[in-house]
Amino acid sequence: MHIDRSLLRASWQSWISSDRGRGGGPWWLPWLWTLLFAAMLAVPFTVFGFWAYGSGAGAWRNLAGWAEWYGKNFIVTLTVSVVIHLLFDLGRAVFATPERVARWRPWQRSTYFAGVPMLGVLLSWPVGVALAGGNVLTWVQGDEGANVIVGTVLASLTITLLMHQYFASRHREIVAERRATEAQLRLLQAQIEPHFLFNTLANVHSLMDHDPPKARAMLASFTDHLRATLGTLRSETSTVGHELDLAQSYLQLLQMRMEDRLRFEIDSDPAARSQPLPSLLLQPLVENAVMHGLEPSIDGGCVQVRARVDGGRLLLSVQDDGRGPDAASRARPGTRLGARLGTTPDTTPGTTPGSTPGNSATPGTRGHGIALANIRERLQARYGNAGSLSIEATHPGTRATLSLPLENA
Repeated sequence: MHIDRSLLRASWQSWISSDRGRGGGPWWLPWLWTLLFAAMLAVPFTVFGFWAYGSGAGAWRNLAGWAEWYGKNFIVTLTVSVVIHLLFDLGRAVFATPERVARWRPWQRSTYFAGVPMLGVLLSWPVGVALAGGNVLTWVQGDEGANVIVGTVLASLTITLLMHQYFASRHREIVAERRATEAQLRLLQAQIEPHFLFNTLANVHSLMDHDPPKARAMLASFTDHLRATLGTLRSETSTVGHELDLAQSYLQLLQMRMEDRLRFEIDSDPAARSQPLPSLLLQPLVENAVMHGLEPSIDGGCVQVRARVDGGRLLLSVQDDGRGPDAASRARPGTRLGARLGTTPDTTPGTTPGSTPGNSATPGTRGHGIALANIRERLQARYGNAGSLSIEATHPGTRATLSLPLENA
């Protein structure tokens, strides 16, 4: 797996918020943050030790002494950090799942996220001292041993509380960013595509004169589709099965307008249909396939929507046999599609290099570029780098594929 800045940032945020499920990346990356945290935490302990116990005018210039005591403090802080890391992993596996933690009250969260580090310090500090070459019993039996132990434990707990406050503050910032992103995206979702809306109403109006039964059927289908769409907007999470049903109702409605110019197939396995899925994540891909791939073509074509579970991943694909991603550039030689759409060629990780961000578009159309940017923002907000969207030419047509982690695995 390629490690880039966005992946590191997502992993760091998931480590801070103790939410391992969203960061993505290799399994060892959270342990790297724990190691770096222990290395950083050993610095103030070493400085405090020299300030409290350094003797002689040259003590502060004794580099060998600094290295020796930093090594001892690093062993202690690493032992404590590893134990706390393991306690959080154990708690997440047993009772503190991300879904359950999200429903906790503020005092419950504070108690848990402050109590686990304190418990980790109390359990692991004597072990760390022993691994560093110290003898806790000897310290206790000495004249100042009890004071040293109490002072060290109090300092450890104080630093733990300060770090908890910092992590809690960063977690609140991350949650606020996610909610702001979701609110913006849900607002975009609520804006019904005017092209689709007005064309459907215009078709109903024209059919009322010479085919009233078909006009009534189209209006009923349109009402059902709007009702299902608006109901989905009230929930952040849907299921693959529901989203496929929504796509089917949308395609059936368009089929009444485009008639034999539109054919579609929807195929899924039971394991995929039961998977959670962000609401209206699939719909823009289906709209793009029809609007930019088939509708501009005189002959129309076929849209294939598939959902399956493969290799521990949820794969959703929308494929059309329409004009393809380079149709607009063919229509007007010398014009780059990216320039006409107001975008650059898509080189997002998980996207075929050289492909454009979406299916082909008529001149001046930017809707599908915005829709794909919308999808990628939602993937980043929910899955970090664990989710991806790829666009590729299939000759003829275009295939868009969503690759997502299994949430109920």
